[in-house]
Amino acid sequence: MLALQVLHKLVCGTCLDPTIEYFYMICYQHLIDSLSLTKLAPLAEAIPALVKSGLCTQRHADLPQWLDALHAMPEASPSTIAMQDTVTLGAASDLSTEQRSQLDQNLRALIPWRKGPFSVFGTHIDTEWRSDWKWSRLQEKITPLTHRTVLDVGCGSGYHCWRMWGDGAQRVIGIEPSPRFVVQFHQIKRYLPDAPVDVLPATLEQMPVNLSGFDTTFSMGVLYHRRSPIDHLRELKETLKPKGELVLETLIVDGPEGYSLMPEKRYAQMNNVWFLPSVATLSLWLRRSGFDNIRAVDISTTSTEEQRATEWMQYLSLKDFLDPTDSSKTCEGYPAPKRVIMVANRKS
Repeated sequence: MLALQVLHKLVCGTCLDPTIEYFYMICYQHLIDSLSLTKLAPLAEAIPALVKSGLCTQRHADLPQWLDALHAMPEASPSTIAMQDTVTLGAASDLSTEQRSQLDQNLRALIPWRKGPFSVFGTHIDTEWRSDWKWSRLQEKITPLTHRTVLDVGCGSGYHCWRMWGDGAQRVIGIEPSPRFVVQFHQIKRYLPDAPVDVLPATLEQMPVNLSGFDTTFSMGVLYHRRSPIDHLRELKETLKPKGELVLETLIVDGPEGYSLMPEKRYAQMNNVWFLPSVATLSLWLRRSGFDNIRAVDISTTSTEEQRATEWMQYLSLKDFLDPTDSSKTCEGYPAPKRVIMVANRKS
């Protein structure tokens, strides 16, 4: 418990105890060391400040309880690891009955779980999103990730980060501003401590500028939350090496080049949706932001089977945000969610 108290103080920057390196050593020191002699050295230097800001218990009142749940996870080694549709660690037989109860209790302490699914020592986490469906739509349509350094912007609990590693990425770094989702990631990472997969508590805007260090950058489900989508695209470009690949997934609407929808207030009950462009408009935005070789590799209407309430996310979900008499419209009368996956390359 003393170490955990030190952890709580450390991430707020209020602890002068000689064990102040505890959190960095356990969670991020390996990442700092591995990046320090690479093109991503500026990111390595920024990590302590990002952690101090992003995992601050003075800003996030529930964070101590989430950290307690993380550190109360049972000690175990998974007998099997599978980075497939369900990210799977171990089997129920790897744990005692008491340990399985302890595991389930501490995973549930982080509800809601939105991106997945996961299976952790036999506990199936049926997340709100069938994130594996999105991965199956893009997996064969992007440059293979083998030996690539990958950034996942707005990665949530890190489900897609694990899939990226499973598809051969050399190093995967996710960034996610929600501390709940960062702690969820570490509940999984606890059982794969040596995997070159990490999630930092940060936004894209907090990343060092002009990193130019990633082979592939993913931004999925983020662009429509940005007040300035062009700035977001330019910031994504700056993370990439010359000719590096952007995989961009976002909400769209039908329409000609130049057309985009800006909701009056809410879109599908979300109050932080700003712009839904047409595919032609999005292509123009990408060209103006310094990308070429731009192509739409998938367009899909989001179904209530892909996004829904579950035991692990018991709040309102997509079916509650659609017009009950016409599922082609949101409850506000806008076109129902349709998503495009765009792939583009940073100009050399």
